[in-house]
Amino acid sequence: MIDQRLQYGEVEISYQVFFVPGREYKIAIHVHPNGRVQVDAPPQTSLAEVKQAVSRHSQWLCHQLQRIREQRTWILPREYVSGESHFYLGRRYVLKVRLNRRQQASVKLQRGQFLVTTGDTTRDAVKTLLWNWYKDHARNQIDRRLETLWQETNWVREKPAWKLRAMKKQWGSCSPKGILSLNPHLVKAPSHCIDYVLLHELCHLKFHNHSRYFYRLLKKQMPEWEAVKGRLDGMAELLLNS
Repeated sequence: MIDQRLQYGEVEISYQVFFVPGREYKIAIHVHPNGRVQVDAPPQTSLAEVKQAVSRHSQWLCHQLQRIREQRTWILPREYVSGESHFYLGRRYVLKVRLNRRQQASVKLQRGQFLVTTGDTTRDAVKTLLWNWYKDHARNQIDRRLETLWQETNWVREKPAWKLRAMKKQWGSCSPKGILSLNPHLVKAPSHCIDYVLLHELCHLKFHNHSRYFYRLLKKQMPEWEAVKGRLDGMAELLLNS
């Protein structure tokens, strides 16, 4: 990762460049919900070429950054009312709360929205229903991906024990006994971000530190891990906000 800056009129645009192994030809520019600009480029790209690409999109970037500054309502505590947006696997869905005292309370993901049907539409009641839905789906999604990923390693002999644990700042951790703790909020992130966190923790089963050997192993399993981590970091404040 390389930090860069570009002056556009009176506005200074800061951006981070990630040279992504396996990426060919195209430079991609991402503006994350927290206003951080990430540029993914093929390894052979020069910084001058990256700067030229960013310069061509300067007007668009300024517009996006201004919109984010004006619409940062997502950093406020959620009210769990109709019209709010919530994430699942990297996609944003609109919340619709429907009052129905005769029907059993439920949460469904349909037609591009979270539909919560409940006899109690108070903030805490809707929050609990949605949080339980997230935990159930996190358990299924994480277990499914972990089942695949551990078998792709050559140092993990069997599927490691794991549990869900809500954390304010971490996506995952690995205990000295090799038990993985994974944040249920992770299910809100794109699937490749989930894979990155799981691979990070699986690498800790071999190196319980952040030494160069650890990162060498992680890079072997996911060559583009830095760019994926950059995307996850850019969404963290939004995804962890409840």
